[in-house]
Amino acid sequence: MDNTKERKQLIIYIAIAYGVTYLMGLLMWYGNSRQLDLTTFPTAQMFYPAAGVMAAFLCTKKDDAMVPRLFYWFFVLATVVMAAFAVLSICKPNEIIIVMGTGMSLWAVGQQYLMIAVCVVGWVLLLITKKEKRRAYGLCWNSGISSWWYIFLFMLLYFGRVAVSVAISGEFAAFSSILKSATFWIQLAVLPVNFFLLFAAFFGEEYGWRYYLQPFLQKRFGLRGGVLLLGLVWGIWHLPVDLFYYTQDSQFMMVLTQHVTCVTLGIFFAYAYMKTNNIWVPVILHYLNNNLVPIISGNYSASVLENQTVTWKDLLVSLVINGLVFGGFLLTKPFRTKTQS
Repeated sequence: MDNTKERKQLIIYIAIAYGVTYLMGLLMWYGNSRQLDLTTFPTAQMFYPAAGVMAAFLCTKKDDAMVPRLFYWFFVLATVVMAAFAVLSICKPNEIIIVMGTGMSLWAVGQQYLMIAVCVVGWVLLLITKKEKRRAYGLCWNSGISSWWYIFLFMLLYFGRVAVSVAISGEFAAFSSILKSATFWIQLAVLPVNFFLLFAAFFGEEYGWRYYLQPFLQKRFGLRGGVLLLGLVWGIWHLPVDLFYYTQDSQFMMVLTQHVTCVTLGIFFAYAYMKTNNIWVPVILHYLNNNLVPIISGNYSASVLENQTVTWKDLLVSLVINGLVFGGFLLTKPFRTKTQS
């Protein structure tokens, strides 16, 4: 590819994926200082990486007939509207109502309905896009049955990690009561259905990280180095939500823990993507990782990830368990060559 065009794509991508994220971070700081509801910000932020990729391709590949322009333009527009809801939630704060056991602004509630609408229309646009266009830009389901194997493997590893965490903490009784709850099994059963109504946010991250940035970094820093670097820059991207949403009293620890999670989890996501060349696999893995949290914890409120307290013990446990469960995949065959083919 023309280096000038590639450089322009990277600049556009960074400007949107990181520039918009940090500009919105200033609003998050302002809203946090006034104790406003910030629920709209993390959701909108998940759209920015994919929007950055799509805007970059739309600007630099105007002569490429294979670009899925309709889907791209729709997703970019949806990202703008999602971000607008976040901005308005600070500039025009409104009343707080109780949703799923937690207080949310009407902007946040409206954004959730918008998410469902975006997902429904997004699926329709993907289905009517010609298969060759979807294949040319990584939007097809590839590798058939083997893709499902890596999703199943992730579930085994995820619940194995939970079992180890429960054993270390000694919270057998508490976790046993969660497993005995009918709500636990109902939430688990509807998880696959909910994916179709929530996929856009997770696609928004993974199309930016795994489809675009992972191959880009691997070509320059090697298969292992590129993925490790991607984990670090993915962690850095989370800074606004780490500082102003996920915690109020342990920001430094949250940032460190976030980096551990992004690097180790990113290794397995990268492994699964390299084995399948199917962007939908890391999209599904990301969705499962995030949405299993309230199910496993037994806290089904919408604010389960908000205002956490992270300790040195939490950081150490995360480093050891995630490192052992996911980090080991860095030694597998797909990472043994020096560069991305």
